[in-house]
Amino acid sequence: MKTKKGVLQKPVLIFLIFFCLCIRQETTAGAKELLWKDMEVTGSLELLYADQFAVDYYNDGYALISIADGGRFLLVPENGAVPKELDEDIVLLQQPLDHIYLVATSAMDLFCSIGGLECITLSGTDADGWYIEEAKKAMEQGTIAYAGKYNAPDYERIVSEKCDLAVESTMIYHNPEVKERLEQFGIPVLVERSSYESHPLGRTEWMKLYGVLLGKEEQAQKVFQEQSDRLQSVLSEKNTGKTAAFFYISTNGYANVRKSGDYVSKMIELAGGRYIFDDLGEEDNALSTMNMQMEEFYARAKDADYLIYNSAIDGELETIDQLLEKSPLLADFKAVKEGNAWCTGKNLFQETTGLGVMIEDMHRMFTSEDASLTELTYMHRLK
Repeated sequence: MKTKKGVLQKPVLIFLIFFCLCIRQETTAGAKELLWKDMEVTGSLELLYADQFAVDYYNDGYALISIADGGRFLLVPENGAVPKELDEDIVLLQQPLDHIYLVATSAMDLFCSIGGLECITLSGTDADGWYIEEAKKAMEQGTIAYAGKYNAPDYERIVSEKCDLAVESTMIYHNPEVKERLEQFGIPVLVERSSYESHPLGRTEWMKLYGVLLGKEEQAQKVFQEQSDRLQSVLSEKNTGKTAAFFYISTNGYANVRKSGDYVSKMIELAGGRYIFDDLGEEDNALSTMNMQMEEFYARAKDADYLIYNSAIDGELETIDQLLEKSPLLADFKAVKEGNAWCTGKNLFQETTGLGVMIEDMHRMFTSEDASLTELTYMHRLK
């Protein structure tokens, strides 16, 4: 009976296999092939200030990301099919993106603000280089590993960690071979250009891009709106006419100042002041700063109402004496004589989400008559 039963089952089994294959072939033949040329834009990400990126939406969760001078990226939803006949210049990004190598330090705060820290597994900055506590803690606990600087990445570690996206700053263009090597390993490289945004809130608005990448668009919209809303009272007030110089003294004795079209000069303007170097304009290079001879700096900024020393390069200053060690000429400046010399905290340029708060700080500085006001969120008065 067993032999007979087995003989009877064999044709049935063959029939079932044949039946399933027929169904699969019929389903495959009936499925419409996804072609890039047939995909249509259904909408675009609304941006209020940023102009260095754009996002177009397509059906079924697809999105095309365009970075100014930085290429195009097609975001494919998890388990989504890759469109056929895709344009050669489009780089594929397959969700979920949860093994990111983050090299652009200004982006970390934006990832943290939208709850995206867990998607970063590799960092281009060691724990000691972070002023963002969440990032520092994650590296100390080992949930984020150091994978080398932008110009010397640890390729072996990056590949072994199955990195699915490298977010680089424009510094990578100084070492194009690094970008090419990462791409050869199959790792997409997105060069963020938030530093090229002329409006400070344009830099903050890059969180919307990261929200799209991580599927956290609602969180990004909410956080950005909160930052935008808190500035409305400041922006509605009249300009005070107070002048300010934002600078640091380089090791070779130059005054490094921001160009007039830079986002820092825009922050001063939005805060109700006037940037003292409002006619520097743009030059042939894309740098947002320039070196100025101390004699010229003295002539143009001596009567500025406020001095704001940029501590990001050589560390924070606490006293006027430390400032004068940088250049004795500063003793003649109006702001120094009147006690209106301030210094930024080193965390300012990493905490991109806080640029709105920095504008509020500047506004308080311009409008307060309280000499006892010495500490603001991102600045402190030199003693």
